[in-house]
Amino acid sequence: MLLKNKNIAIIGGGPGGLTLARLLQLKGANVKVYERDFNREVRVQGATLDLHAETGLKALDEAALMDAFKANYRPDNDKLRVLDEDLNIIYDQHAEIDSVDFGHEHFRPEIDRGPLRDILLDSLKPDTVVWNSHIISLESVDQSWKITFQNGSTAIADIVIGADGANSKIRKYVTPIKPFYTGVTVLIGNIPFSEKNAPTLHELLKGGKVMALGASKTISLSEKGDGSLDFYIGYHKDENWSVTSGIDFNDNAQVLNWFKDEFAGWNSDWHELFATEGVMFIPRPLYCMPLDQTWDAQPNITIIGDAAHLMPPYAGEGVNMAMLDALQLSESLSDNRFTSLRSAIANYEKQMFVRFSEMGKITLDNTDAMHSSEGKESLLKIIGLAQNDDHSK
Repeated sequence: MLLKNKNIAIIGGGPGGLTLARLLQLKGANVKVYERDFNREVRVQGATLDLHAETGLKALDEAALMDAFKANYRPDNDKLRVLDEDLNIIYDQHAEIDSVDFGHEHFRPEIDRGPLRDILLDSLKPDTVVWNSHIISLESVDQSWKITFQNGSTAIADIVIGADGANSKIRKYVTPIKPFYTGVTVLIGNIPFSEKNAPTLHELLKGGKVMALGASKTISLSEKGDGSLDFYIGYHKDENWSVTSGIDFNDNAQVLNWFKDEFAGWNSDWHELFATEGVMFIPRPLYCMPLDQTWDAQPNITIIGDAAHLMPPYAGEGVNMAMLDALQLSESLSDNRFTSLRSAIANYEKQMFVRFSEMGKITLDNTDAMHSSEGKESLLKIIGLAQNDDHSK
């Protein structure tokens, strides 16, 4: 077995990295996950996730965690309402009769990031995750890797796997290829106790999701299990707009004034997004890796998830791709057909390149279409095509 007597370091404790750790431990591998968070409680986890049958759910099934997932997922949280700028409902999945469930290729159950992370963490052997481990450098030493962390500690690993997200510190050791700006920036926030703090928008959510489109802009809302509301506001801006705009994103009034100007003509009920003091507004330019990216496999280092194939969120595939990366990499590393780690890593990367080329194009096409003047029509077409595919099965 290629992994016998090998120490594996996974950099990053998100869904991809933790899934990989679980799968490798099931195969008897010696794994450590190095996560920069101080502990598992220190940071509120982000938006809800929809997992797909052939990617995220498949990985969980192989990890023997489907029962735990079913006990924690949020039924009906996947139901979508599409709105126009004036909050008129132009498509409503709540009005449809459910026809899919676990085992169906188009079933996409939702789960909050926090519970998913807990499921994965609780499945690992004690002390697998080394918290407060923010990597600052990586050095090749005698066919191994010396990892140095911000807290002054170091670790030695035979294999390093970067699962450290969009701003990966590991990517540069694998490839010089860098992501490009898509032309769309999102403003991200979370409103606690949305039933009280954003009652109109909370009611529109109906426990699920909302996507509003108009004038080449989008607003996405999702309800979380803790009673809060996550939002993503998408719009076209220059790559450095968040720095050059002069807006203090810690000041509700300034952000609201920007919204009133940028989203002029949108219903004033959207202003509920900016009414709660203490909400953090985070502007985030959206990037994507080149769709034709490839590189030569190395013998003891690779990357998964956003570190490998960063892309916008407008197809819901980011976490799903990361979890499938974890599954395919774990299978390659434990496959006795491969006589070297390099060939096993190459097998995984070859599959990943093909998948990303296809899904990245879909994601970029969705991003462009939804942020065009025909955004509502484009989204309804995307939904309609999915429905037609479903009905033809």
